[in-house]
Amino acid sequence: MKKILFLPLLRMQSGHHQVADALMDMLKMRTSGIVLKKIDLLSYTNESLEKMISNGYLNWIRYAPETYNLAYKNFFYVPPTKVHSFKWYKHIFLKKMERLLSEENPDLIVCTHGFPSYLLSQLKRKGKCNIPIINVYTDFFINNVWGKEGIDVHFLPSQEVKESLIRKYQIANQNMIVTGIPVHEEITMTARIPKSVKRPKILISGGNSGLGGILKLSEELKKSPGLDFYVLCGNNRKLYDEIITWNLDHIKPLPYLSSRSEMNKLYEEVDAIVTKPGGVTISEALRKKLPIFVHSMLPGQEKINLRYLKDSSLVFELDHKQSFETQLFSIFNDHEKMERWNLAVDSYHLGLELTSAEYLVEVMQGFLDLKLGLSTNA
Repeated sequence: MKKILFLPLLRMQSGHHQVADALMDMLKMRTSGIVLKKIDLLSYTNESLEKMISNGYLNWIRYAPETYNLAYKNFFYVPPTKVHSFKWYKHIFLKKMERLLSEENPDLIVCTHGFPSYLLSQLKRKGKCNIPIINVYTDFFINNVWGKEGIDVHFLPSQEVKESLIRKYQIANQNMIVTGIPVHEEITMTARIPKSVKRPKILISGGNSGLGGILKLSEELKKSPGLDFYVLCGNNRKLYDEIITWNLDHIKPLPYLSSRSEMNKLYEEVDAIVTKPGGVTISEALRKKLPIFVHSMLPGQEKINLRYLKDSSLVFELDHKQSFETQLFSIFNDHEKMERWNLAVDSYHLGLELTSAEYLVEVMQGFLDLKLGLSTNA
């Protein structure tokens, strides 16, 4: 029986896990006789270490965002000539990765985080790994942790990233596919028709971890009675309870939605989304062709995502010094801005080379069939 190993990082739910889960569900729907397994290398190495790093990461972003942003930029987003070698922990984790591969014996590895990809690339360079590897990127850029050498296929977020990999690393065209950031197939593609809405319904996202800055928007939401807000609280019970106490008819908090079909239905009911520039949420909104307004961002990855999204005219960034309601209505009623946004979204979708679940599964299964053929011939 063939096995595909998915490697995100950390246990906390993130885009790395969401993308892995989306691909695993695609495979479950269309294949049989394949074992699908998702493992966090840090938990596998040491559960206490994983917990310490997860808590440290969240606290760092919460209490010292500027220093995190600086560290991320200098450590992970630097010119290739300055890439850090991770010497102080590389040896330990390379050994753990070797052990994991020996125990699991996968036929294909799908990395949705850069660190496992980096380690596997190192093992391939040393001749200690001959397993096919797919990198699946979960942001609109690629940081310098991701492994490049020895990676069989790159599922890329955009044409711009593809051109960057060719220019910087001379990666062959046949090893790259622009898929966008994969989202669950229950989030269906929408051919949205622009319409005039007197009372728009706005989805507010980004408060699940408590780091998204939604509570900072509270006064603006309260002062915007001309809009109906649906606030995704996720597992953030504090946020949910806080909004309930407001007792305002135009603001409705929503608990964690476990069903993606429910999420898809919600996307289709609203007229726009106000969110952070996280890779998966933005990709879902682009898939639904929902106008996207960015209310805040986490340091590091999201700050870099926002730069790409703004340069590509895919999002509207909100100005906290101006009225929230006024800004939204101003953009909704500006036909030139909305037309420019529609053209940008169409251009983004045209740049995607392979997006359907069937084709993504075909690519992954192709490596299993190839390996099976090689084993038979041997």
